[in-house]
Amino acid sequence: MKKKCLYFIAILLLLLLGGCGTGEQDSASIDKQDNQQTEETQDKPEPSSNETDTEQENSEKEAVAEETDTGSGSLPEMQVHFIDVGQADATLFSFGSYKILLDAGDWDNHDVVDYLHSQGISQIDIAIGTHPDADHIGQLDKVINQFEVGEVWMSGNTSTSDTYQRVMEAIDSNQAGYEEPRLGDRYDVGDLQVEVLYPASISGETNQESLAFKMSYGDIDFIFTGDAEKAQEQEMIDSAINLDAEILQLGHHGSDTSTSQTFLEAVSPELAIYSADADNQYGHPHEEVIDRVRNVGAELYGTDAHGTIMVTTDGKSYQVTTHENGEIKAGQSNQQEQTVEKETESTEAGQDTKGQCIDINSAGSEQLQGIIHIGAERAKDVIDLRPFQSIDELTKVSGIGPSRLNDIKGQGIACIGG
Repeated sequence: MKKKCLYFIAILLLLLLGGCGTGEQDSASIDKQDNQQTEETQDKPEPSSNETDTEQENSEKEAVAEETDTGSGSLPEMQVHFIDVGQADATLFSFGSYKILLDAGDWDNHDVVDYLHSQGISQIDIAIGTHPDADHIGQLDKVINQFEVGEVWMSGNTSTSDTYQRVMEAIDSNQAGYEEPRLGDRYDVGDLQVEVLYPASISGETNQESLAFKMSYGDIDFIFTGDAEKAQEQEMIDSAINLDAEILQLGHHGSDTSTSQTFLEAVSPELAIYSADADNQYGHPHEEVIDRVRNVGAELYGTDAHGTIMVTTDGKSYQVTTHENGEIKAGQSNQQEQTVEKETESTEAGQDTKGQCIDINSAGSEQLQGIIHIGAERAKDVIDLRPFQSIDELTKVSGIGPSRLNDIKGQGIACIGG
């Protein structure tokens, strides 16, 4: 009986030891398998959670519920398409089974939707509108309605334009997720790490408060700043976030309102890309910006000269291919900079403002928004500050300085007394 008991005890100990050993091996095997999946296939790994994830939960948000170890080797190929959409913006990230669309072209076109279809895309994990101008969210409603969109990220600033209203309706009707990222937020989307550089909060300044991101794929970093201007670039520098990146999309289509020398030095890009239409009315890209970029030693590409630009990377190195091989030319330096979106309530409704006068002392909010640089918030300020003795007094309105006042005068529709 004693021998039988000892025999059972010995078997039990062997089973316990064997169970522990099997558990450790299974865990290591799962981690290794996840790495192999990341490096050798384009399948989405299953979501994993561990103590590290829990500790980082307060500072990192997962746009898609998964964590992967990029390791020190190469990653699956990621393609970043800087789509030629004229005087607008649209960038597609494609890696593994993941798709991210950053901005969605202009409101009066369908080139973004056509391009997505041409790439055989049926689903978008995240569709981002950096700000509500119609040359950035122009086709976002069509994208949401025609593709399976998991989440939509926007700055939170609103617009009275029909384009913006259509986008919000599309989000609701398709029950897409909605997020308003803020400075310091971090997201892991497969092997891509997304860090939010701006804004910390919003106040209605749509261009200046564009969503800005640092997107890291292995050792290769990209920075996008929407239409943020030099003051906001300085805030990004002051945030102490590491801005060093291989690839920079120039802010505001290559406008001199953005891409300061200080910002370029902080980013230290090897490659700079801008999106603009050939011979556009705004003079993009501005000569000063071209000079600054070239002076820091970065290669410069633009959709006006090179068509759609593709950056392909394995997380260790990158290659650039273009659809065209044109020459980058600066716009006319004497052309006035306009930072307002092409679409306003009046133009979309088919109302021609030429020859009309908008009396800043009597016009309603919607009429005032027909004036360049005056959105809903500034229209309210104009009404609160009335009466004005001259157009020059519009500089009393927050956000309207000498440069924007010149644009307003150049537009020629703001007046006193009608």
